Amino acid sequence: VQLQASGGGLVQPGGSLRLSCAGSGFSLDDYAIGWFRQAQGKEREGVGCTTSRDGTTHFEDSVKGRFTISSDVAKNTVYLQMSELKPEDTAVYYCAGVSSNFCSNYAPYYRSWGRGTLVTVSS
Repeated sequence: VQLQASGGGLVQPGGSLRLSCAGSGFSLDDYAIGWFRQAQGKEREGVGCTTSRDGTTHFEDSVKGRFTISSDVAKNTVYLQMSELKPEDTAVYYCAGVSSNFCSNYAPYYRSWGRGTLVTVSS
């Protein structure tokens, strides 16, 4: 099982960015995918998660209403669409996966982690 997050970059406050989490070695239909982030000097925190089988998503309050998650099962890829970005959203973003029909924003729940992608929100 391999996961790779990509799509990070520099964006101005109020802007949007879409991150991708491409998976291999498993079927997205059988997996829960979580998105996490870690800002410099801070602990890793959950952002949101999804189970592609039924499209269920759960978000942390800090991003609710601004971030959405979607899946392309044919491409085995999950997307994190981020809008109304704030400087406090600056962090390295990671995706993680576990074979399950339930998702969680609790990091230890996940078995496989990909390399992160840096998102910087700054003017």
